[in-house]
Amino acid sequence: MTAISENGTDRAPDGWEIVELGQIADLLNGYAFKSEDYAQSGILNFRVVNIRDQGLIDATNDIEFLPLEFTHSHKQYLLSEGDILVVMVGATRGKMGYIPAGILPALMNQNMWRIVPKIRDDVDRRYLYYFLTLVVPKFVHEYSESARGFFKKSDFRSIKVPKPKFKEQQSIAGVVDVAQRAIEQQERLIALTAELKKALLHKLFSEGLRGEPQKQTEIGPVPESWEVVTLASLFEIKHGYAFEGEFFVAQGRYVLLTPGHFFEEGEFRDQNDKTKYYVGEIPRSYLLAKGDLLVAMTEQKAGLLGSAIIVPESEKFLHNQRLGLIQNLDEQRLDKLFLFYFFNTATVRKQIFLTSSGSKVRHTSPGKIRELSIALPSLDEQGDIVQLLRAVDAKLEVTQRKRQTMTDLFHTLLHQLMTAQIRVNDLDLPAAE
Repeated sequence: MTAISENGTDRAPDGWEIVELGQIADLLNGYAFKSEDYAQSGILNFRVVNIRDQGLIDATNDIEFLPLEFTHSHKQYLLSEGDILVVMVGATRGKMGYIPAGILPALMNQNMWRIVPKIRDDVDRRYLYYFLTLVVPKFVHEYSESARGFFKKSDFRSIKVPKPKFKEQQSIAGVVDVAQRAIEQQERLIALTAELKKALLHKLFSEGLRGEPQKQTEIGPVPESWEVVTLASLFEIKHGYAFEGEFFVAQGRYVLLTPGHFFEEGEFRDQNDKTKYYVGEIPRSYLLAKGDLLVAMTEQKAGLLGSAIIVPESEKFLHNQRLGLIQNLDEQRLDKLFLFYFFNTATVRKQIFLTSSGSKVRHTSPGKIRELSIALPSLDEQGDIVQLLRAVDAKLEVTQRKRQTMTDLFHTLLHQLMTAQIRVNDLDLPAAE
């Protein structure tokens, strides 16, 4: 059995070699293109932002182009299908990607290395990519511990790589590909469901469920029976408390709720190992209860301003500053969950952003939020709208759990294959696929 250490593999199983990365692959730099080099169209300027999570490549958003003639003048920076990329500096250091055929031609920008096997039929690119996704996070952790700002090529080249025969490399990569495609399918389902929810939110909050004729109002067309009122007439918003930083710890009983607990599209986000706990004296009026509704009043991350969450548990979460707690809600006129979804509609988010202040980080206030207007259907229709949206959320949650389960299994399979705890010949491949 082989062991994966911080710098790679220490011992080889029968029939495998252990080699250093620099022996089997070249590490090639990108180029620091200047802003005046950019063009309206031409060849893709591939940057760090084009590498998404799980190594997925995004060549459809945040695109920049370079002149076509750069394919000749800068041809040493042209990407090829199967190139392995690793970010070697910055906040996303260690992030990896694998270049598919569909985005080419493309030139590689700075802050990344391109890893290219030296001999074509000696190292399978997919095999090498999957192995590096397993070991590079350990490598990044080692660098973080030493507070070095960037990878040194000499250190990265020294990563030890298990090297079975070429055909076994291909077989291992093929098995892992099957698992990767299953995860990508769940990613696509999540994206489609999220788009469905976004469209449904817009339709339900502008047309309702009853097929009524519409009337024109100051916030646009709404069903005739709906009442347009200001939020100030329906609830108050309480500011959070400025808990003292000296009492923040990594473990504890009380969780400090922050904008980091908000998804940009709404809903509660578990911070996992980034969770901050508080061990100082706690004002009881700032201890939240299950079902409390809060709104993010600062844009800690793009798209977060105005996002809303429902507190999932009592006697655990603290109402921190920069978060607004909905209080004294008029429940005879407004369903809390209807309000939750209202905050997470694109139209309302845009209004909150436009009335916010700040140049680098945008902020809003309880007063500005309460100046907004809402169109209210009957409580019965509000409940029906909430029920429909909750069903979509339930579908999304099931798909997200399935993706997480598949991801966990993927990492287990990857580790066992790369350490020869299981061999490809021992797998029932048709059943696995």
